[in-house]
Amino acid sequence: MSYVVLVAWLVQAAVGVLLLTGWFRHGRVRSPVVLTHVGLSVLGVACWTTYVLVDQVLWAWAALLLITVGNGFGDNMLLWRTRRMGGSHLSTINAYKVALRSIFKRRLPLRVGFHALFAGVVYFSTLAVCVVATVS
Repeated sequence: MSYVVLVAWLVQAAVGVLLLTGWFRHGRVRSPVVLTHVGLSVLGVACWTTYVLVDQVLWAWAALLLITVGNGFGDNMLLWRTRRMGGSHLSTINAYKVALRSIFKRRLPLRVGFHALFAGVVYFSTLAVCVVATVS
């Protein structure tokens, strides 16, 4: 299962690289939120790869910790984008609802929606492997 999760991490990273190139093209690379999200994600995938190679569960938990924090920055970017699309008055919960509606109604680019939704797949599969590896 750890290999399947690694593939999920790599798919997520590939889509993230596509999104990052868009940020580069639009000159928004200096955003500390984007750079922190990317940095934590890179460190997370490095920790997960190390876990797969050495089979020491501490590396898996380190990867989970990094994507937990990194996903927070990713959510921040998604909510910022949602609020910029006309929902500046929204509470955080309502902004999440609008973001999800925007994803499913294709108001956001497909890769943004995929990256946002697939983050949960990566996160919870990583969590599952961490728990199972720790218990067994």
